[in-house]
Amino acid sequence: MIAVSVLKEFAFLKGFSEEQLKKMSALGVEEKYQAGTQLYANRDVARCLYLLESGKVALLMDNYMGSGKPPMQVTVDIITKGESMGWSAVVDPYVYTLAARCLEDTKLIAFDSHKLRELMEDDCPLGFKIMQATAKVISTRLTHTRIILVGERGLSTLTDY
Repeated sequence: MIAVSVLKEFAFLKGFSEEQLKKMSALGVEEKYQAGTQLYANRDVARCLYLLESGKVALLMDNYMGSGKPPMQVTVDIITKGESMGWSAVVDPYVYTLAARCLEDTKLIAFDSHKLRELMEDDCPLGFKIMQATAKVISTRLTHTRIILVGERGLSTLTDY
């Protein structure tokens, strides 16, 4: 269980009522990982939704450069204190779409995906709030990915000359 006062620090949970935060706090578990730990890989079953208390986590996408060549990992985003990751825990098909690796020693609050989805079904207003917060995360991540893609495309046209 995580203190409600701790959960209030996260943008993901902004606008949640005290009662909703209490329900979330009952599901939260603190996890600690060392720098270099891979939390999950692309296409892993989404085990948890995470809130980052401290440290840094890179979200990585494999970029395949052709047959016979190993994939190159592209950093899509760096998650830092106060941010969230693992939205796939609440979005069907419940499979992570990126990999996550700790860049520093990291402390996370983890919400088990099955318990969280159960809570969302039992308390529809809370489920709606969680999905609104999730949509914001997905939108932000998509924007970051677009910026990276435009930057890479721009660089590739410059190197053609």
